[in-house]
Parts: sequence; structure tokens; C-alpha cells
Amino acid sequence: MKFLENEIYPLGMGCWPIGGKMYWGEQSLGYTRSDDDVSIRTIHAALDGGITLFDTAAAYGAGHSERLLGKALKRRPDALVVTKIGVGIDEASKQISFEPFSPDQVSPAVEGCLSRLKRDRIDLLLLHVNDMPIAKAEAVFNEMDRLKDAGKIRAYGWSTDYSKSASAVSSRDNFKAVEYVMNVFFDAPRMQRAVQEEGLFSLIRSPLAMGLLSGKYDQNSVMASDDVRASSEEWMEYYKDGRANPDFIQELDAVRDLLTSNGRTLVQGALGWIWGQSETHVPIPGARTEKQIDGIAGALTFGALPAETMNEIETLVKRIPHEPDRPR
Repeated sequence: MKFLENEIYPLGMGCWPIGGKMYWGEQSLGYTRSDDDVSIRTIHAALDGGITLFDTAAAYGAGHSERLLGKALKRRPDALVVTKIGVGIDEASKQISFEPFSPDQVSPAVEGCLSRLKRDRIDLLLLHVNDMPIAKAEAVFNEMDRLKDAGKIRAYGWSTDYSKSASAVSSRDNFKAVEYVMNVFFDAPRMQRAVQEEGLFSLIRSPLAMGLLSGKYDQNSVMASDDVRASSEEWMEYYKDGRANPDFIQELDAVRDLLTSNGRTLVQGALGWIWGQSETHVPIPGARTEKQIDGIAGALTFGALPAETMNEIETLVKRIPHEPDRPR
């Protein structure tokens, strides 16, 4: 699909996992077992596999994910970088904060991103505050318009799961994208309608349900205590008390054979399900190792799941009609 006049493959790499440790007070919100050398090789493996879009945020590793991308993409100006602002960071302590984000913070935040990424311009800048009131978000986007005119960013959007928020700002000239959660377990019907009606670029986060759809975890798996998946955050629904949520394990078992049809891995089937919803969706699964990204990139060979498989999956997955939008 076309975005910002560049031809890209319909798949990106999520860079939360490579950010490593990050904390909100005592609560860990990062992924464990990241290794900087492995992370850089993983980014290069993604490029070799045809992935040219990388999704990060100032918050990921309190700036560390952006720094790794800046190093890894030093000689790849053709790669597209998506980053996010709106969360406070302290690189030295690895602390992030969720204090109110105001328009006067936009420019300094962008300059920080550019410095860490070693770039003169950000391809796509996203607001990283899921539930910011629309009026306040409009003021933030006004500042992003100014930075677009100054050549600091090429376009902007919002990382939000609220379809009404996305629709409310969709008419802005430089508002091009929405990033939201969707996967086999949750089909985001209202947001899908909103982005399609408004013609917005659709970035899909958590397409693998934070790793649950990889098939690596079962009810006996225990997340490390400093892994975000062991946190008690309200939006952490795929894992409970550091273990895979048995309700989702049951649903995965019900559709496992369908997702792995025609030689696909579970990961490739889960990504094929995203494309089966719409060929304009761009899933951005997180990856930490070369092996993971190689399997992810392999989904490009298979593409979307067939319509009959998609329909059969819908008979087996539990949907909640009229479920209200909420952070995920």
C-alpha cells in the first residue's frame, strides 16, 4: 500500500520488546531478556526479510528503543520510522510517567525523538495518550501541524482504541493514521469502520496478543516478574497473574488448525487473519530476536487467510456485541 509516497510491504516491526527495561514507579512495563546486539541484528533481519516500517515510541525503554533504531538504521534512510510522544521519560532511571501532556511539550519531545533516532525528520508521529480528551488532542495536533510545516515530521496520527476520538480528528489535513489493538481475539469492529470510512492508514498493534498467538505459552508458563505481561494493569487481558489467560488459550486451541492451514505457523496465521480483515491493515508485531522476525516476515509469503477460513474462525471465536471501546 502507499503511505507518504513510499511503497511499503504490509507489515512492520514493533520495537517495544527491544527497548528493554522501563518502569512506572515500581511497576515494570518493559520486556525482559532484550539484548542490544541481538536487537540490532533483528532490525537488520527485518530489513532483509522485506520489512521497512519500524514502530517505536519515546516511552519504549525510556528512549532506548529509539536509540537502537537510530544506530541500526543509520545507513537505511529508506526505512520508515513511526514513533510516539505523550509519555514522560527519564533515560537515566528508566522511569516513564503519565503526567498530563500539553501542547508546549510537543516540540521538545519531538527534538528528543529526532536526536535519539539520529534523523532529521520523523515519518509518522503518533500521540501516545490513548484516552486524551478530543479538545486537548486537537491542541496537540495543532503543534504537530506547525512541526510538519517546519519539516520536522511528515505526518501524524493517534495511538488510540477509541473510534470516536479517531473520527473526530480525521479531517485534519496532516492526520493520516490510527494505531489500535486488533487480533484474532478482538476484531475492533468500530475502529475498523472508522478508519475505512475516513480513509486512514491503519496500524495494528498487539496483532499477536502480546505473544499469546505465537503458541509459545500455555497455562503452565510463568512470565518473569519484571516482564510487562506479569503486571496487574487493567488492560493486561492476555495474561493474568503472570500466566496466559486460560480463556484465550481455550479460544486459541479452537482455531489453531485453521490458523496453521496450508503450512503456516501460528504467527503467520494470526497475521494472515489481520490481512483477511482488510488488505490495508498493517500489523506491527513486536520482535526481540532474529528467529522471531524471520517467522514474522515469512507471513508475507502466505498473505491473507482465505475467506472461507476467516468465516470458519468467526464461528469459533467468542465476540462481545456492542462492547464499548477501551484501552487495550
